[in-house]
Amino acid sequence: MQLTRHFTKADQSPYQMLEWTHVTSEIKNPDGTIVFRAENVEVPKAFSQVASDILAQKYFRKAGVPAKLKKVEENNVPSWLWRSVADEAAMKDMPAEDRYTGELSAKQVYDRLAGTWTYWGWKGGYFSSEDDAKVYFDEMRYMLAHQMAAPNSPQWFNTGLHWAYGIDGAGQGHFYVDFETGKLTRSKSAYEHPQPHACFIQSIKDDLVNEGGIMDLWVREARLFKYGSGTGTNFSSLRGGTEPLAGGGKSSGLMSFLRIGDRAAGAIKSGGTTRRAAKMVTVDVDHPDIVDYVDWKVVEEQKVAALVTGSKLASLHMNAVMAACTNPTGAAESEGASDTDRFDPKANAALKKAIIDARKVLIPENYIQRVIQFAKQGYTEISFKTYDADWDSEAYLTVAGQNSNNSVRVTNDFLGKVLENGEWELIRRTDGEVADRINAADLWEKIAYAAWACADPGLQYDTTINEWHTCPEGGRINASNPCSEYMFLDDTACNLASLNLMQFRHADRSFNIEAYEYAVKLWTITLEISVLMAQFPSKEIAQLSYEYRTLGLGYANIGGMLMAAGHSYDSDEGRAICAALSAIMTGVSYATSAEMAKEQGAFPRYEENADHMLRVIRNHRRAAYGESNGYEDLSVLPVPIKRNDCPDQSLIEAATKAWDNALKLGEAHGFRNAQTTVIAPTGTIGLVMDCDTTGIEPDFAIVKFKKLAGGGYFKIINRVVPEALTNLGYNDSQIEDIIRYAVGHGSLEKCQSISTSALKDKGFTDAVLSTLNGALKSAFDIKFAFNRFTLGDDFCKNTLGLTEDQMNDFNFDLLAHLGFSKDEIEHANTHVCGSMTLESAPHLKDEHLPVFDCANPCGRIGKRFLSVDSHITMMAAAQPFISGAISKTINMPNNATVEDCGAAYMLSWKLGLKANALYRDGSKLSQPLSASLIDDDDAESMEETPAVAAQTTKVVEKIIERYVAMRQRLPHRRKGYTQKAIVGGHKVYLRTGEYEDGKLGELFIDMHKEGAAFRSLMNNFAIAVSIGLQYGVPLEEFVEAFTFTRFEPQGMVQGNDMIKMSSSILDYIFRELAISYLDRADLGHVNSDDLAMDAMGAGEEQSDLARSTISTGFVRNRNIVLLHGKGTGTDGDAGMATSTQETMSASTTVASEQNTGAVNTNTGASAATSSVANQVQQARMQGYEGENCNECGNFTLVRNGTCLKCNTCGSTTGCS
Repeated sequence: MQLTRHFTKADQSPYQMLEWTHVTSEIKNPDGTIVFRAENVEVPKAFSQVASDILAQKYFRKAGVPAKLKKVEENNVPSWLWRSVADEAAMKDMPAEDRYTGELSAKQVYDRLAGTWTYWGWKGGYFSSEDDAKVYFDEMRYMLAHQMAAPNSPQWFNTGLHWAYGIDGAGQGHFYVDFETGKLTRSKSAYEHPQPHACFIQSIKDDLVNEGGIMDLWVREARLFKYGSGTGTNFSSLRGGTEPLAGGGKSSGLMSFLRIGDRAAGAIKSGGTTRRAAKMVTVDVDHPDIVDYVDWKVVEEQKVAALVTGSKLASLHMNAVMAACTNPTGAAESEGASDTDRFDPKANAALKKAIIDARKVLIPENYIQRVIQFAKQGYTEISFKTYDADWDSEAYLTVAGQNSNNSVRVTNDFLGKVLENGEWELIRRTDGEVADRINAADLWEKIAYAAWACADPGLQYDTTINEWHTCPEGGRINASNPCSEYMFLDDTACNLASLNLMQFRHADRSFNIEAYEYAVKLWTITLEISVLMAQFPSKEIAQLSYEYRTLGLGYANIGGMLMAAGHSYDSDEGRAICAALSAIMTGVSYATSAEMAKEQGAFPRYEENADHMLRVIRNHRRAAYGESNGYEDLSVLPVPIKRNDCPDQSLIEAATKAWDNALKLGEAHGFRNAQTTVIAPTGTIGLVMDCDTTGIEPDFAIVKFKKLAGGGYFKIINRVVPEALTNLGYNDSQIEDIIRYAVGHGSLEKCQSISTSALKDKGFTDAVLSTLNGALKSAFDIKFAFNRFTLGDDFCKNTLGLTEDQMNDFNFDLLAHLGFSKDEIEHANTHVCGSMTLESAPHLKDEHLPVFDCANPCGRIGKRFLSVDSHITMMAAAQPFISGAISKTINMPNNATVEDCGAAYMLSWKLGLKANALYRDGSKLSQPLSASLIDDDDAESMEETPAVAAQTTKVVEKIIERYVAMRQRLPHRRKGYTQKAIVGGHKVYLRTGEYEDGKLGELFIDMHKEGAAFRSLMNNFAIAVSIGLQYGVPLEEFVEAFTFTRFEPQGMVQGNDMIKMSSSILDYIFRELAISYLDRADLGHVNSDDLAMDAMGAGEEQSDLARSTISTGFVRNRNIVLLHGKGTGTDGDAGMATSTQETMSASTTVASEQNTGAVNTNTGASAATSSVANQVQQARMQGYEGENCNECGNFTLVRNGTCLKCNTCGSTTGCS
């Protein structure tokens, strides 16, 4: 092909057009330990530290690069394209350790990639002349260095190692089709033909051990995972659990084999990292085992919940029984009682209560008796292994289904049955007969519930997918890659690349259509060359990839580009721009494919599929012209471009021109590729390109944390926000005020609520204030700066009068201790650290707020976020112009319902999407709830009044719906109990009255001295609650409404066995009532974190907070560990300790110290838990997911298509 220069000059290196610098790349764990470090890394000066780190850590070859190279002469290849090998003679006199090293410059990587593509492109005849090859080589290096585009990760890992450095190894069982002979060939080299493909779809046969069967698939998957790729398979060909075997008996069923594959994938670490394997499991909706499949992850999540909750309850109650044996009450502690009385529940009241409490939560009788037996033997403490809900914890490793994305293939027929509430047939795989008939609507609700409960399964719309299929003569499309963007025939592969849309703009910020079209053309050629040079993990994939030559060009940063231009992601103009850019990309890509077909020939299977492919091209073209009808053979019509909604009509003109050209050239020459475009997640490569947003996603935060070269982070406004504000008409002064509101001032200067003069009055010196302001510049919360580490121990003790315990307490609030109110602290926090949102920003008009809406609420006070429908409609705008599909997760708030999930899936189908996946906040047990951060229950805040009113309305609606408002009087003589406790130093007496059936009917609250106003208020409150109970208001409603409320008095609780801490009197009372009358043992212990001044979470649905857990990593010691009693105070105890028992005690001490902070390391464990909790809380406020990266440990994971990526180290759970 003939190529012209667009970005470069013939007599100048593309690198001369950039400034370059040397940086140190370092990635650390949260504890400060270094994961990776490289010095003197050469990168373009415009690169961020994160982009430099990703390039150095992920994509630089670390070893095997010769210090001296020599060219290998080849006939018919220009000398500047000859490949290189180690020059052994030149290195002979060098020290052995200096002969081979790693890559240290981005130039080496760009030369390696672009040079290899040019080399194979030349050999394949893709350039009309040597000058065209040079143009291609320079232009590709320019685009890579300017972050305009990037290929998928396997290209960076594997491409060019043989061509640039002579690195090689034995074949790994791969195959390729020789482009000159068309012959399928087994690879003898690991890298001569690289594996550049990220996405694979593999078939499976209903056969146990033969080639292409079940066990063979695990081997083929392993070969892909090793090279950093992902794979997907439709398992619907496997027979169901009730179907017969040829030799007699019944099949073990689909689910048993899925569990095996899940275990195999979990054992393999892809790409040499510690991330889990990227895998997609798909099952047709008519499979006999579909119900079990849909419920699979729901049940597995329940198992994790049971392990976590059960282990902690067992530990709690077993230790309570042990403590009761050690510290008896009642007759067992009276004078004259024998030592054995403390082991008798009839004599030991504390033991009796502990046993009853343990039985209430179903602790096995055997375990209760076991603890008492150990106590009799002289042991005073017991350690029982507990589990947490972290996704890489032993609880999750114990269950299945955690190593893949799951999808269900649904047809139009099934969805029609759902709407009709009709019957759906499940078909046996062995003979095609009906295995069962179920209600379609019930199955649909089960799918929606599963998505609501555990974020799986996603849906793939089978009819829509296959009606847009360009090659149906080759077979149906049954499956997708792990991220769902690549959908084609089984046993095919796709290599991806993405364009950074923000880099294709003129100086005046208008979109540079010419540069965009040029880049699309060159990258289409690049991906086609990659098919020619590649090797594949199986013969079938190698053959079909040669015959169909599918590509996966896409784009990233649409969210950032729209925000910069002043358009909301959820706007008609935003969707029109997205549709136009998608149409231009695919239209130009298909036109380029047709140009290559003119010179190289169409893909081998084109002729038999020509009519189908041209029909699909015509449908694409109709959508580009904005036509609402006239589509050929489509059941669900696409969403065409809304031409009048696009603010830049030149984009519309370019889109229609591109499709006119694609159809014209395709009709004349055919196409070189069966598919050309997808929209991938662009995880790691998005970081290399410094993209604000990935794929088609919106932004996730307004304030970003920029990594510093020397370590640490500092807050910056999202770089597109100032540009957006300028485009919206704000002046420089207003923009500065808005930015300061979002990111803060970084000091207490001019702060009205906590002023420097107020601090000086409390003893702060100028030197201390100077140190404090230095710490505030990088603080996420001002409380993190007001501590002993910033102020110094001497100042804290001698001037502020703090105790050692206060200084060591992570939850101690120094500002509150100094007398500042909550409102003053919050105001100062916003002034210093910023709100991290633009909501309520000065000067900003309400009509402009939608421009800055993100996928999640921003900061502490942010309430706005993009709606569920906005994600779906944006996908629907792009889908008519994409060959494959779109990888994207639909974010849903925690309060979304099962019905909402079903509605989102149904809307996706009706708008013509090919696939969709939902993620409801909190649907994963391992995920901290963002709702607990954004729903601040502040009863004193006027802003919360509407929310409280809405909540009250909700409760009243429930009462009217469920209960007849008739008062049920209590008997004159009634049962109940009195509970005395001390809450935060204040005595509280709670008295209850019960109906004959034991149900609570009234309560009395007494506290403080006679006549105190607060006592009267509590009395009247108790009367109001009592009347509500007698009129049928469920106790559950009061518990949900009043637990976790916060006001003084609060703090430690004395005199109550189950409740040790409370955030208010009402919180204590309704915890006590819930435990006694509702068996709500989960409310029995309050995390001290909930008393911190920055603790958040409110009212209804917040009882879940007590069940949430924070990851503490792996715990691998024995199940039960006992500590021998020391100095119990009786000779009998000492006498029962035999030498055997002493040996047992000694052998278990270390394990116990590792296992339970409650026994040996209470202070350390509490501090560690608080530290992790703070990190999780901070991460959620910053817009991250709240989980820690399994590779580097940082809490910087963001959702990325259907996957997660780490913004620190670039690790991704996907395949790009």
